Parts: sequence; structure tokens; C-alpha cells
Amino acid sequence: MSDLLRLPQCERLALAIALWDSLDEETRDGALPLDSALCAELDRRWAAHLSNPDAALAWDEVLSQLGIG
Repeated sequence: MSDLLRLPQCERLALAIALWDSLDEETRDGALPLDSALCAELDRRWAAHLSNPDAALAWDEVLSQLGIG
């Protein structure tokens, strides 16, 4: 674990994403319980996206901006 923590941030993030993606959907769904405030915020953001979908970034652009793509 200490070796992993010495990796550069971008590599640790890529590893975290890869680990998360390796989980099955049921495990991911139960891993992060959502409270009502977070659900409301996610609903607000989804509504904002639906009203202006062209503002969204492609996943490869997000990864590039994070320095991992």
C-alpha cells in the first residue's frame, strides 16, 4: 500500500478509477449511500444538463483535463 501511495497523483487517480470500474454494478450502487441533499443536488445537475447538453464534456476531455488521459 505504501508503494501505491507514492505514485504520482494522476496515476493514483487512474488506479482508483480502474478499481471502481472493476466492481459489479450492484456493489457500486450500494457503496455510496445518498442522502436527500445529495440526491437533490444530483437532480439539479441532471436538470441543468438536460436543459443544455452541449455544455457537457466528453469523457476523454475530462480525463485530459485531469492529466490522466
